[in-house]
Amino acid sequence: GLRVQCVAADLGCEEGLRRAGAALRELLQDASFGRLLLVNNAGSLGDVSKSFLDLTDLEEINSYFSFNISSALCLTSTALRAFGARPGCSRTVVNVSSLCAREPFRSWALYCAGKAARDMLFRVLALEEPGLRVLSYAPGPLDTDMQLLARTKTGDAGVRQQFQRMRENGQLLDSSVSAQKLLRLLQEDSFPSGAHVDFYDI
Repeated sequence: GLRVQCVAADLGCEEGLRRAGAALRELLQDASFGRLLLVNNAGSLGDVSKSFLDLTDLEEINSYFSFNISSALCLTSTALRAFGARPGCSRTVVNVSSLCAREPFRSWALYCAGKAARDMLFRVLALEEPGLRVLSYAPGPLDTDMQLLARTKTGDAGVRQQFQRMRENGQLLDSSVSAQKLLRLLQEDSFPSGAHVDFYDI
């Protein structure tokens, strides 16, 4: 009974966001759905070769925040409005967060700011909508293409070397391991709505 619907959309532009939003509205009209689980995972690292003082291009900065913050806000609002508060139905929103939402990293001004802003957005959502379950989940240092960028392109040598050492020491996590931990967290459903939970907290 599993139905998979893929919608290719560039969430960094208005047309892509409109396409994804329209697909969500159409899909969520189905009254037979008894649960909504929305996972906001789309995001980017940004140009981590630059320090704070190198970030002078307004178009680059606005483009980063549009993709990493605005699109998550718009799609979440669209999905929640389309699904509505159906009697007997549960609604859960997951924001894929990061340690960077809490801690500053040199050369990562955009990424840290974006993750911190998203965490706060979803804390506000949890406060405004007590009938929702809202979670910001920091998945830990995953062995992904983004991690490869982090350890090869980061402008700050200390941060770059820190990630290189993590890989050499086998400290990077397989994505499936972190995803399983997230699933257990959602199944237990004991976190305070709006909470930031790190992989290493569980």
